[in-house]
Amino acid sequence: MHRPELRRPRLPRTRAGQRRLVQAVVAVCVLALLPSTWLYVTTGDGLRTTADVPRTEVAVVFGAGLWNGEPSPYLAHRLDAAATLYRNKRVEVVLVTGDNSRKDYDEPDAMRAYLTKHGVPGSRIVSDYAGFDTWDSCVRARKIFGVDRAVLISQGFHIRRALALCRAAGVSSYGIGVQDKHDVTWYYGGTRELFAAGKAALDVVFHPGPRFLGPKEKGVAEALAGAR
Repeated sequence: MHRPELRRPRLPRTRAGQRRLVQAVVAVCVLALLPSTWLYVTTGDGLRTTADVPRTEVAVVFGAGLWNGEPSPYLAHRLDAAATLYRNKRVEVVLVTGDNSRKDYDEPDAMRAYLTKHGVPGSRIVSDYAGFDTWDSCVRARKIFGVDRAVLISQGFHIRRALALCRAAGVSSYGIGVQDKHDVTWYYGGTRELFAAGKAALDVVFHPGPRFLGPKEKGVAEALAGAR
């Protein structure tokens, strides 16, 4: 049986054609990097550490996966930073936001359990069970929980996107980028951010509704009242 030959794409033979090809490749690369450049340019003023972040009523910790029902090492480091802020009286309430889209996967409850083990009273922890992605978490923090100012806690490769999105959602924010060893997960996260930056730019422009909004909740307001 005769198999049809696969034709390989031909590169331009003329110098003008090759120049246009190079220009097209460069243009594509520049466009792909524009969202990441925008994040770095617009969020540098909001980056802080656990030692110098201004006192703020609420800290927001974003989910980062579970291992056998427990916070992954990356998520544990975020929660450690939140516990440090609470112990040092830099924040009064911690809003944990993550995925609970199915019964056998509950990030917020795992985050709450970890924080209580590390000295944060349960009455000072508020759970958002519909933080399916960063934009959803930011929008829900503002519209559902009434948070208009917060300290955001995530890894260094993600914190700039979190800052940009929460600010766009109406939450005046500072961000703490928790540092981790540069392992496979870290490099994967950094690479993923190159693509996620594009979605973030679209979220900022179009302000899509979160996957789930629901009624307003008084959890943060009640926790703050109890803190006083």
